[in-house]
Order: sequence, then structure tokens, then C-alpha cells
Amino acid sequence: MSKIQLRLPSIAARDDRSFWLHDTAISAATNRQEGEQHADVVVVGGGYTGLWTALRIREQAPETRVVVLEADFCGSGASGRNGGQVHSWFAELDHLSAVVGEQEAQQLCVASVDAIAELEQLQKSGMIDMDLRLDGWFWTASSRSQEGAWDRALALTKAAGVDRFKVLSTAEIEARTGSSASYAGIVEPNAGTVHPAKLAIGLRNLAIVKGVIIHEQSPVTNITPGKCCKVQTPRGTVHGKKIVLATNAWLSAIPELRQYMYVVDSQVIATAEIPDFLDHIGWRDGSAICDSQMQVLYYQRTKGGRIVFGRGSGNVAFRGNFGADFNRSPEHGQDNIRELHRVYPALRDVPIEFDWAGAIDCVADHVPVFDHLREHPNIFYGMGFNGTGIAQTPIAGRILASLVLGKQDRWSSSGLVGISRRLKLPPEPFRYLGAKLVRRAIRRRNAAEIQNLAPGSITRFISELTPGRRVQD
Repeated sequence: MSKIQLRLPSIAARDDRSFWLHDTAISAATNRQEGEQHADVVVVGGGYTGLWTALRIREQAPETRVVVLEADFCGSGASGRNGGQVHSWFAELDHLSAVVGEQEAQQLCVASVDAIAELEQLQKSGMIDMDLRLDGWFWTASSRSQEGAWDRALALTKAAGVDRFKVLSTAEIEARTGSSASYAGIVEPNAGTVHPAKLAIGLRNLAIVKGVIIHEQSPVTNITPGKCCKVQTPRGTVHGKKIVLATNAWLSAIPELRQYMYVVDSQVIATAEIPDFLDHIGWRDGSAICDSQMQVLYYQRTKGGRIVFGRGSGNVAFRGNFGADFNRSPEHGQDNIRELHRVYPALRDVPIEFDWAGAIDCVADHVPVFDHLREHPNIFYGMGFNGTGIAQTPIAGRILASLVLGKQDRWSSSGLVGISRRLKLPPEPFRYLGAKLVRRAIRRRNAAEIQNLAPGSITRFISELTPGRRVQD
């Protein structure tokens, strides 16, 4: 039987690591995988999805031997490189409804609220110190074209009888964020920010306490399928009855999955610590803030008084094959710095001490998908978080655990399970060339609209060819 080849990640150099990873000085805390091992379940990937899956399996079936194999250290990928924003799925209720129907979409949104409560309880109990601050998630507009980007979410949640969001006045936004750049929007009060690396460390430690066997610095090179799969690492082999592939964007190495996913990067910067200045302008809490550009901005104030400021770049990887250039922007965050200075002009002289990037696994309908490989019913995967995962991966863990354990429940029967119903993407090189064309149009459109200018009709048309785009008129 032919092997499934996985792509080895480009391990980020120390200078290319995120602020979060530097702040915690996180590193591998477990031994490399060596020799011959056996497991009931092998989880490939030690990020949020893999760790939550391992935890859910052990919760439901404590006798199950679960081995997690991580290429670098837990949290070194997307889980430790994101913007640290925590919000429910209610903002994506329209996307969810299009895939699973209105009833289950509402249930999944409630499950994401429950996941936030679970994170809060883990922190309150002292099990995980993650700097979780539920001071609100702001969805705002900083130009006329962005106004009302949240109208559909508001209407759908109200129709579902849910009062999840509050409309904000201009004065309220400025008072809470210390900036007049965004002047309209809504807030999800029971949402906010987290320290991504601290969460990853906490999940790793909790998994070990719960009996999960973790091997870091143990990249999986290939998998030989079968009734008992053979998972190969540089120093040994793990034989597993069930396999879970939780490798985020690196799943693009598998042609069967690459038909449905594309890989882009998000770029993030972090300023020097300026707590006194942020206190002075009124930005004192852990609120998460987004605007509604097509390449959305997202930012937060850290507990130490830095601004972490991120933006989707639109850079796409040909055939999903990416390397070290997806660990750090070649321009060293210049786009983000320019936008930071637009939102906070008074910060022009504040040093930028960190800049980094990270790969994002995207699917056309912006909703994650779970399944097993077509010819291998014991090899499962989850992908397509589209950059929104902190309150969603706890749900992913439930779905994958139920699939692995063969349970017949709400999670295994979720409409998120089953890839055949999802939209396939164009083949290469058309996908890559088209994505480049669309990216240039989006950048032109953003540059015009942020100044309240109208983009050209051709630019507007091309920019709206993004798969699954929800157009706001």
C-alpha cells in the first residue's frame, strides 16, 4: 500500500518566532519519539486541534493510549503565532448555516460560547494560566465601505432569539480603544483575548497530566496506511490503530485534501511595552478589536502593555507548498506598521519589537471540515479554520474524538463532517495565478476604500472573486 507523504515544516528561526513564543520562552518539554511504539490513536500535530482531540479522547475513553507527535514544540505553529482573539461562532452564523443548516449552526454557535466558558473555568481553576480576558470583541468600521459589515450577523442572531451583540456608539468605541479610527460597530461582550502560547503550554501540560503521551521534535515523514497504520518519524515508528491529522496548513501536502484548501499567511507585529500611554488614551483592558477591511485588521493590548497588531496578507502558497517565508514577512511587517500608524498616529515613534507571520488553512466556505481520508477509514483529519480557532478547536476536538471512538452522537453526525459536499478549488496553476490577481485587486480596493474613495469597477469585480466571500454592499 502506498505511503502518505507529509511535508516537513520549516522550523522558525528564533528571530522569526512570535512575540507570544518569546514571551513564554516556550520550548520542547518532552522526549523525541524513538524506536518502536504502539498506540490506539496517534495524533499528528501538537497545536490546539491535536491537543484538544487528545484530551477529549482521554476524557471519554481513559483506557485509550494516545500518542501526540509534534514536529517542533507544542504551539510552535498557528497555535502560538495568532492574534489571540477569542470570540464565538455567532459572527459566522451565516457561513455555518450555509453548510450545516440554521438549526445546527445555532447549536455550534452555542457550543463555541460553551468553549469560551470552558477556557474561563480552566483559568479560574488554576489549571491553565492563559491571560484570558473577556473584556469584549469589537467588530468595527473605519471607513464608509465597512459600515454595516455586521448587519447580517446581527439579524441572524436576533432571529434566533440570541442577544449576543451590542451596538456601539462612536464615543464608546473611542473610549474603549483609545482610537478614533473606528467609529461604528458592535461588541460581543463575553469574548476577548488570550495569550496563545500560554494556552498551548497549558493544554500540553494538561494532556500530559491526563495520560497523553507527547513527543515533540518528532516530525512525521510518512504514514503507511492499513488496519494498523505505521507512522514514521526520523528516529522511530509508532504503530496506531487510528490516526488523527491535525497539522493545520501542512495538510495541503495531501492531494486529496489540497483540492479543497488553500494556504495563506497572516502577518503580525508587536510594539514595545507602552502601558502608561495606553492607560492615558483609555485602552486599559483585554478587548479584542477588528475592523472590516477585506484584509481584516485585528489587534489587542497585552497584559504587559504592548499592542499586538495583525492583518491577513493574502499571500498564497503555490500548491500549498510554503516554507520559511511564511514564518516572517519579507517586508518585516511594513503593511501592518502603516496601518498601526493610521489607527494610532501617536505611535509613530514607538519601536516595533517583533514581527512574524503564520500559515492559515483556508477552505472556500470559511467553515472547518472533518472527515477521514477517502480510502482510509481510520485516518481522520480536521482543517479549514480560516484563522478563527481559539473558541472553535475545543469543538473540533469533540468532533474528532467522536469520529475516532466510533460514537454515534451529535458530534460525529455534525454537518461539519463530510468533505464531498464542500466546494473544490480550481487546479494549479490557475488557483495560484487567480489568487495573485485577486490579492492585487483587494490591496487596490483596500487602499481606496480606507480613504473613502471608490475603487474602479474592474478592481471591485476582481476583488469579489475570493472563494466564499460575503459581499457587503
